[in-house]
Amino acid sequence: MLAIFKNVSPGLLFVEKMMHGIIDVKTLFGVEAVKNTQAIDMVINLEDWDKDKEYDRLGLEDHYTEFLGNKIVCHNIPIRPGRNLAVICETAAINHRQKKMGYNAAKELYTRVQNSLAKRREEDEDDE
Repeated sequence: MLAIFKNVSPGLLFVEKMMHGIIDVKTLFGVEAVKNTQAIDMVINLEDWDKDKEYDRLGLEDHYTEFLGNKIVCHNIPIRPGRNLAVICETAAINHRQKKMGYNAAKELYTRVQNSLAKRREEDEDDE
């Protein structure tokens, strides 16, 4: 859980990190680590893998969350120990950027599978 406190004092940015207390980002990481504004395009929730839960593996439908009064695309990604979280998050970000640019890999795969199944059905009907 992360809570961000902006405009507490001019030029300061504090972050409350759950179980770690309050962090002064500018002092800890330097002035390069602080931005005045930043658009948030996507939220990634990393959750523990639950073998009894059914997950959407294809991702045809987008899910949204409300953040500061704006609807933002939200991905719930189940993880297990030993997985490379940087690669998982980067892949989700690249996929999101592709969707914003008009290419949806999940829809493309779905269309190809449906066309292949339809073609196979036609071939089976012709053989009979």
